[in-house]
Amino acid sequence: MVIKKRLKLILIGLLGIAFSGTIAYGANLANQQQSATVDISDGLFPIRTWSKTDCSSTPWVVTDQLGFFKEEGLKVVYTGDTQPAQQIPSILNGDNDVGSAHPNTILVAVNGGAPIKGVVIGGIDPMPEQDPKLRHMFWYVNPEKTPNVHTFADLQKLESKIKTTATTRNICTDFLTNSIADRTGVDREKFEWVTMPDIQAVQALKQGMVTVSSVHPPFYKSMEDAGMVKIADSLDAGLGVVGGLTYYYFTDDFIAKNPDIIRRFSRAMAKGQKWSNEHPEEARKMTEDWIKVPVNATHYYATSTTIDESQIDPWLHDLEEYNVIPKGKLKSSDIVIHDFE
Repeated sequence: MVIKKRLKLILIGLLGIAFSGTIAYGANLANQQQSATVDISDGLFPIRTWSKTDCSSTPWVVTDQLGFFKEEGLKVVYTGDTQPAQQIPSILNGDNDVGSAHPNTILVAVNGGAPIKGVVIGGIDPMPEQDPKLRHMFWYVNPEKTPNVHTFADLQKLESKIKTTATTRNICTDFLTNSIADRTGVDREKFEWVTMPDIQAVQALKQGMVTVSSVHPPFYKSMEDAGMVKIADSLDAGLGVVGGLTYYYFTDDFIAKNPDIIRRFSRAMAKGQKWSNEHPEEARKMTEDWIKVPVNATHYYATSTTIDESQIDPWLHDLEEYNVIPKGKLKSSDIVIHDFE
C-alpha cells in the first residue's frame, strides 16, 4: 500500500493532476515480471523500452540498425507504444528498463520519490552557426487565424488566452515556451496548455483549435506543408545547448545490479548519436522510415558521455521559481550519476 501511494505521488507531480487511468497503470509495483518473453538465445542482453515512434526515435533507430548495440553485446526490445504520462511509471513497474527525458521531467519525478537517475546525455541544442532545422523545437502560428502575429512577442497583444500544445507538462515544451516568453515580454499566465502529441499539433493549429503549436524536428515539414508560420525556435530561449538537454535514465536498482550493462549502453548510444550528427540526411531518412511521417530533420545530440551538472541548473531553477518543486529540496546532482562517463 505504501508503494502504491508513493507512485501516485510521483504521478501527481508529473502531471499536475491525477489521471486515474495512469495511476492504475503505474500503481502495481509489486509485479516485476516482464510483460513479454524476450529471446536471449543470441547471447545479447535485452534493453527494453517503448516503441520510439516520436521525435526521440533517431538515436535508437540508428544505434540499433547500424549494429552499435550489438557491438556492445546488447539489443533493444521495443515493448509497444507508451503515452508520455505513463513512461516513467512503466520504468518503475518494470515493464521497461530505460527511457529518455528532459531534466525537468526527471526532477519532478525524483521530487515525488521516483528512484531514477540519468546515466548519459542524449539530445542537446546545436550551436547558432549550425543548421537551424536541427534546433530542438520550432513554434508556429496559423496566419489565417492570427494574421497579426509575426513574432513570439506579438502573442502578448492577443486579448484572449494563448492556447498552446504540449505532449504533457514539465517537459521541454513548457520550459522553453516560458523561457522565450520571459525574454520577449509575454506573460506566462496568458498560456493555456492543451495536451496532445506533436503529430496532432499540426491539425489542431490548422483548424484553429490552438493559437500556437510547438513541435520537434520530425514535424517541421508537416507544419510548413500546411502553410503554418514559424515565430520562434529553441535558440530564442537563450540557453545554448542546454535548451535541448535530455538524459537516458534507469532505476537506481537496475543501475546497481547492471553497471557493466549501463556502461555498454552509454558507449553504444554515444556512437549512434555521433553518427547521427555526422550523417544528418541518412539519420533523417532512417527516422522517417521508422515513424512513418515526412521528416525534415532530426534532433542534434551529445557525442560525449561526460555529464555537466551545471547544464541542469536552469531547468531546476525554473521549477523552483514557479513552485513546481520546493526551493532547495533537490540539487542538480540528485538526478544523474557519473559512474559511466
